[in-house]
Amino acid sequence: MATPTAQIIRGGGLRALFTGNGALAPFRLLKSDLKGRPKLYHTDWHFNQLILASAVFVFFTNLLPGITFASDLYILTGKNYGTIEVVFSTGLCGIVFALFSGQPLTILGVTGPFCILSERIYALCHENFHIDFLPFMAWSCIHSAWMHWLLAIFNAHDWTMEYVTTFSTEIFSLLNSIIYFHKAIQELERSHANTSLASFLYSIIGCIGTFLVAVTLSTANSWAPLFHKYVRMGLSEYAAAISIIFFIGMPQIGELDSLDQQRLPVSTSFRPTSPERSHFIVEFWKLDVSWIFAAMIPGMIITTLFFFDVEVSTICATISRYNVRKPGGYAWDVVLLGLTTAMCGILGIPPANGLLPQAPLHSESLLHDEEVKDEDGSVKKITTVHEQRWSHLLHAIGILAFVSPPLMHVLGLTPTSVLAGLFLYMGEQSLTVNPILIRFFHILTPSSELPPLPSGIKGYRGIHMYTLLQIVVTAGIFAVTLTPAAPAFPVIIVLLVPIRLRIMNKWWNRETLKRMLLPPVFLFLKIINSALPYDTILPSKIPLSPAPNLI
Repeated sequence: MATPTAQIIRGGGLRALFTGNGALAPFRLLKSDLKGRPKLYHTDWHFNQLILASAVFVFFTNLLPGITFASDLYILTGKNYGTIEVVFSTGLCGIVFALFSGQPLTILGVTGPFCILSERIYALCHENFHIDFLPFMAWSCIHSAWMHWLLAIFNAHDWTMEYVTTFSTEIFSLLNSIIYFHKAIQELERSHANTSLASFLYSIIGCIGTFLVAVTLSTANSWAPLFHKYVRMGLSEYAAAISIIFFIGMPQIGELDSLDQQRLPVSTSFRPTSPERSHFIVEFWKLDVSWIFAAMIPGMIITTLFFFDVEVSTICATISRYNVRKPGGYAWDVVLLGLTTAMCGILGIPPANGLLPQAPLHSESLLHDEEVKDEDGSVKKITTVHEQRWSHLLHAIGILAFVSPPLMHVLGLTPTSVLAGLFLYMGEQSLTVNPILIRFFHILTPSSELPPLPSGIKGYRGIHMYTLLQIVVTAGIFAVTLTPAAPAFPVIIVLLVPIRLRIMNKWWNRETLKRMLLPPVFLFLKIINSALPYDTILPSKIPLSPAPNLI
């Protein structure tokens, strides 16, 4: 399909954008989605052992980060969002997407950026607006729903593919890493303020221990010939879960049990965390009309953040390396995401959204070799994923089960120091697979030791300046998240798109920008773990950017 600019240049004018196959022709992508995937819906329910293993793997990689955010939300949203709200949202939205989404490989959960957003909105409601947080958030989510639907109706996915580059997605990934590290520090600060010195010192041990054990076990695949390969695979895949279980159990032993440790706050029954609420329906209709309209502003910010998240996570979960053969449903999934966002707002729980790196890790866990017939009748072996709904559905049901009081009590045994360690682990895992880190190491490497550059690039100066700009911009956005202007940070990320298109092309030449099209962030984990030199992976051989035509 021609770009919107090309359509106008060819003489069609604005009318061409809204008719036929125009970029803004209403329902164009939605019609395609609703004609394509439903015909194959019955094929999405095959099951085998690998799918079960994937469900267990995704269960841990989704539940554990979620409850980590719950500890922070409990404090910074005045107990309006707690463990049961996060678990309820993750399980409920996961089941909805597992059953009805166009691309069930995409995994949903409560994200770090949304936690920051909701915490700042709560501060504004409580300290400045002097209104109830949950009704205002409910209307923000309701407004976000119809905004999602407009994006789907007018084919916003095409604009994502056309204009969003790795410049902004890498910054967003780096911002997530910094948020994780900052959350870990906040948890330790609260432990220092609310517990004894002995308990605080053990909190540091528990935090660092959880982090180091998880990081060590995550490299188990490289321990050969130690242990059987399946043992190494198990240790690697369940590294975080093993570490957390170990450090949850340690304080129950001996004198450690007497320490006044902070633990994850949980509900004792199926009811909201806040003692002021007795049920999960928010009385949003009681909010003054003026505030209902004012909620459109955070609604727009939530839409911006969620649309960006779900698009990038779905793209990463379906790259060509996975040989996904069934049609996706980008537009339909945005409609569904709008529906679940409104539903969560009305229930008074934080809305779930597309997750990185869980979505691509889900695809990774479903990889297998398969024989297929070529057009000439010959049989060849390809690596592909099991495109099905069971792994998504089973993991979501497992998470939703933890809203029951007995299982919620199990979560309540978790010391917040362990959650701080998990934050460090999540930040480390996210950071080590970010291309910005690889290029930052190049800045610290003597020029004589750097790999040769392709013809057309005179030196590393342009690449280094590009990397430093990304780091400075990320630091600036993170600084904004610490101010009352924090709710606007998703808008700043979106503004990076026109900056990349209109300004950076004038500062960097085509070949330098092309060099920035590095492998998707989650592939770097395999590069690092396998000890392969970074530059042995040729960027030109992997479809890396959603917008290669921009360079």
